[in-house]
Amino acid sequence: MNTNYKNIELQCADCGCDFEFSSEEQEFYNEKGFSAPKRCASCRSKNRQRKNDRRGGTGRQQTRYDATCSDCGIDTTVPFKPNQDKPIYCPDCYKKLKENGSI
Repeated sequence: MNTNYKNIELQCADCGCDFEFSSEEQEFYNEKGFSAPKRCASCRSKNRQRKNDRRGGTGRQQTRYDATCSDCGIDTTVPFKPNQDKPIYCPDCYKKLKENGSI
C-alpha cells in the first residue's frame, strides 16, 4: 500500500453530507485512473438505481436462451437468441478466451 494517501473528508455533491475517502479507496481510484468520488456511497447507490430505472430496469428477469458452449460443450444460457453463424461460449470459456486475446 502506498503510504502517501491519508483519509480525507469529502462533501457529497447531492446531499451535502461529509463522507470519508479512505487511503485504500484513494489508492484504488488512482490505480484505475478514476477521479475522486463526488457523491457519498448512499447517493452513488441512488444514482445507479435511477440510471437503471431509466434504462427500463423494472426488476424483470432477462430472457435467457439455452445453448451449448462451442469450446467445452457444456450446456449454458445466453441473453440473446443464438444462431449457427457464431460460436457460443459459457462464462468460463469466454473469460479464458478473452484473457488470451482469442476473442
